[in-house]
Amino acid sequence: MDAPSNVDPAKVAVPATALGILGAVSLCHCLNDLMQSVLPAVYPLLKVTYRLDFGQVGLITLANQATASLLQPLIGLATDARPKPYSLPVGMGFTLCGLILLSQAPGFAAVLVAVAMVGIGSSVFHPESSRVARLASGGRHGFAQSFFQVGGNLGSATGPLLAAFIVLPYGQHSIAWFALCALVGILVLTRVGTWYKQHLLTVKRTRNASAPPRPTLPRRKVAQVLVILAALVFSKNIYIASLTSYYTFYLIHKFGISVRSAQLHLVLLLVAVAVGTLIGGPVGDRIGRKYVIWFSILGVLPFTLALPYANLAGTEILTVFIGLIMASAFSAIVVFAQEIVPGRVGAVSGLFFGLAFGAGGLGAALLGQLADATSIDVVYRVCSFLPAVGLLTFFLPHIEPPRRSTPTGSP
Repeated sequence: MDAPSNVDPAKVAVPATALGILGAVSLCHCLNDLMQSVLPAVYPLLKVTYRLDFGQVGLITLANQATASLLQPLIGLATDARPKPYSLPVGMGFTLCGLILLSQAPGFAAVLVAVAMVGIGSSVFHPESSRVARLASGGRHGFAQSFFQVGGNLGSATGPLLAAFIVLPYGQHSIAWFALCALVGILVLTRVGTWYKQHLLTVKRTRNASAPPRPTLPRRKVAQVLVILAALVFSKNIYIASLTSYYTFYLIHKFGISVRSAQLHLVLLLVAVAVGTLIGGPVGDRIGRKYVIWFSILGVLPFTLALPYANLAGTEILTVFIGLIMASAFSAIVVFAQEIVPGRVGAVSGLFFGLAFGAGGLGAALLGQLADATSIDVVYRVCSFLPAVGLLTFFLPHIEPPRRSTPTGSP
């Protein structure tokens, strides 16, 4: 079903926060990102099976990321004009087909098609499910985005672990078992699509009384704010990539700990990131999203500057604080952007999820080159200055009303 193009569905709020819908899209975010994160975990297997060189492995990453990140804002823009309630299960269907094809791929070309299909599924999922999360928020937009995003954090952390226990021992054909996750996602998202369709019917009934959404800022100012927010996402995600991709190598190199111990440290970091993601949205709802962005990006600078010079115990403590604080930024950034570009929830969500995904991949590649050319210690010394980009938050406008309590006895 199509929604009327002159009405912003996000402006028609549900009576209260729809926790069941939020739980459903968060669960499916977990499943989607779990399946996405399986791909790099099986690169060594694919490299041996198809006798690939590193350039071909890079092409696999490019095929997946080009569809998973670059298509997201385009799909979001299209569904802003004509929301499609059942596009979510259709997108998950692409992922299902991609995983089955990958498990049986007869050659390298089929592998590229398979990972591109998985990427298409992700590019449909993120902007539309982010829109559903906002619609189900009951006005608690930050909480809803955080709840939605923490599912993705859990999926990204779980995927490589499951790949290690399922795919690596049992071979490429076992990738097909992950298609069961996509099947579960299709079933859940079909129910979400029904709820979404009913919400669009409510929008259609109220379209005559609803004015088209208007930007709260001049177009030039909106563009400036989006550039600043994009720069903040890049700095945050490149630093997070330095931790998720190279933290274990850093610990082993600098402190001589075992691989198992380093992996446990990484798990602790990922738990801190998940907790920070969950906290950031509700705090932004309460005190204002600009303050959360200030604190979570610039506020982490003292910790990142100290990290390269800390001992093992200090490193453990600092990385927990870094993950906890820095992860709280993303939901605040996404909601901030959605609010300065009303009526473009899908395009904005797709843009920033795509930026986050692309920045992480690009950052991991560039930092790997830097580590090869110098050392892993240099990577963390260079990255320690990235949160200074948070100074750009000064130029963000105050778009939220002051949060103050009403005096007792006031009307």
